Amino acid sequence: MRKTVTSAVLTAAAAPGDMQLVRRALARDGDAFRTIIKTHNQRLYRIARGVVRNDSEAEDIVQEAYVRAFAHLDTFRGESSLATWLSRIVLNEALGRLRKRRRTVAMPENPQAEIIKFPLNPSDDPERTMAQRQILELVERATDSLPDVYRTVFVARVIEGLSIEETAELLSVRPETVKTRLHRARALVRKALDDQIGPVLLDAFPFAGRRCDRLTEAVMTRLGF
Repeated sequence: MRKTVTSAVLTAAAAPGDMQLVRRALARDGDAFRTIIKTHNQRLYRIARGVVRNDSEAEDIVQEAYVRAFAHLDTFRGESSLATWLSRIVLNEALGRLRKRRRTVAMPENPQAEIIKFPLNPSDDPERTMAQRQILELVERATDSLPDVYRTVFVARVIEGLSIEETAELLSVRPETVKTRLHRARALVRKALDDQIGPVLLDAFPFAGRRCDRLTEAVMTRLGF
């Protein structure tokens, strides 16, 4: 992975709301911590899971990343958005876990994807609900089967919706590299899904409700609130 990003990458400065939240958090305002966590939980979880392909490990990575980020919150200068700053910390934590795992455990040739059971609306038509679940499982399997170098770009761009520039900044690569990897990733996923990619991606890898609340409370407890 390249360590530098060309000047073509436009860094989005932190919004005033980010800086205000950071100042409140530095003053040990519990509500500010909680707002930061709940605002960014889903994006950070998706990034972590996109790297490690495991639900529980992704949650653990996000929790550890929050603790690390809050311990060094005074270093946040607003040169990028708070979301980007936190995403980098999560990505580094996830990649570190992946490297450690590969050093200690031989990876199987074709690891079985762990399928997340999505909470669906019970009032939906049963056939529609089943079809939606099957499509979501196909999306997750196809995403999990991508090689690492393509999967992280695919999760960031397609599932999380980051821009080319944001993805390049997050991964410390050139925007042109993001475009190339994304093109290849989409081709691989299209083949796996038989051209069924669509708006269902917006609901892939959810992190809300009780799961979001549980991680929020765990982090708040570790912070002493």
